[in-house]
Amino acid sequence: MVVGNAVEPAIRVRDLRKVYVVHEREAGLKASLRSLVKRAAREVVAVAGVSFEIPAGEVVGFLGPNGAGKTTTLKMLSGLLHPTAGEVRVLGHEPFRREREYLRRMTLVMGNRNQLQWDLPLLDSYELTRANYRLGQTDFLAQRDELIDLLDLGSIVTKPVRNLSLGERMKAEIANSLLHRPAVLFLDEPTLGLDVTMQKRIRGFLADYNRRTGATILLTSHYMADVEALCKRVVVIHHGRILFDGELTALATRFAAQRTLVVTLESPAELSAYGEVLEVNDVVVTLRVERRATAAVTARLLAEQAVTDLTVEDVPIEDVIELVFASGDAPAAPADGP
Repeated sequence: MVVGNAVEPAIRVRDLRKVYVVHEREAGLKASLRSLVKRAAREVVAVAGVSFEIPAGEVVGFLGPNGAGKTTTLKMLSGLLHPTAGEVRVLGHEPFRREREYLRRMTLVMGNRNQLQWDLPLLDSYELTRANYRLGQTDFLAQRDELIDLLDLGSIVTKPVRNLSLGERMKAEIANSLLHRPAVLFLDEPTLGLDVTMQKRIRGFLADYNRRTGATILLTSHYMADVEALCKRVVVIHHGRILFDGELTALATRFAAQRTLVVTLESPAELSAYGEVLEVNDVVVTLRVERRATAAVTARLLAEQAVTDLTVEDVPIEDVIELVFASGDAPAAPADGP
């Protein structure tokens, strides 16, 4: 969407907040009677003022532990929840207004929620989707058949949804959500319940859909392979606040201050002077060193030891994400060096 000479981002969020009022009551008859007169309540902050922008066509990972505020944010972006405060615009629309034009251009897939008709075969569920979105028959059939083929649904399209396994239902949900060719996809655990092979196939399918259509995708997943395969940029949220927003590769630089060296020697040797020894397997020694000292330690090893092979490894991305969560509300300072 173009505003003046500037291109408006597909998703724009400013100081978005969601606060729930939760009523509480102690156990016992007296507490029950007292609550009839005066109910005790407290506020629970689910999203505590997040801000970010996502340009059209970008695939962004939205990461955080359970209870971080990810799903609540996706529900506000898709229009299922009204924000308590803040501004949110998606494709130029305010999602909570539930305008028909907006609903026709977005989709929300939740891996732990069923959106298909439980007692109907998939083909009938897809026909209901066609009617809801008022899709032309020719375009609908072409899109439906392509999705059935790409997601390998041909053998289950006549089965009622209640008879499908979790993995089959997840594939069917993804196909259903794309029948109207949405421009924005909110995906909450889209590979939940799928085996490793199908997870890989879904990732490839989503990447191809993004390339072919230019759709904007905001993805949450506990499978880091999903994020690494699809997302260059990640937004990390914890306790309803954003801890990190940037390139996935920058996470290690910012939050992981150490690297791992795997050194293969001609003969066993003591290497504790070069860093923390994590593992010794005959002539193969695994060391942990400070990121900023990596170049110097590597040079010393090559100069002082009989090294036949040396590998420098970053901390696994799963461990980096854990470090981000552990940082709480005080993000770590950027690490020096590459």
